[in-house]
Amino acid sequence: MYTRRRHVYFAMMGTCIGLFVLAWAVVRLWSVPAAIGMCLVAMVIPPVAAVVANRRGPDDRWWDETGDPESDRWWNELDDRDHR
Repeated sequence: MYTRRRHVYFAMMGTCIGLFVLAWAVVRLWSVPAAIGMCLVAMVIPPVAAVVANRRGPDDRWWDETGDPESDRWWNELDDRDHR
C-alpha cells in the first residue's frame, strides 16, 4: 500500500511541475489566460497529493511505531478481536 501511495504522490507532483513548466514555457505564447488557468489547476494538486500520500490504509498501524514486542502482541490481540 505504501509503495502505491508513494507512486501516486510522485505522479501527481510530476503533473503539477509539468503543468507549471508547460504553462509558462509554451501555452503563454498563445494564451495567457489558459496559462494562468493551468497554474491554478497545478496549485490545487500539492495539497491533494499530500492528503493521498498520508492517507492511512486498512493494513497500516501508524499509531504504534514503537517496535515494542509487548505492544505488538497487544495490537495483534486487538486486531484478531476485530476480525471475528
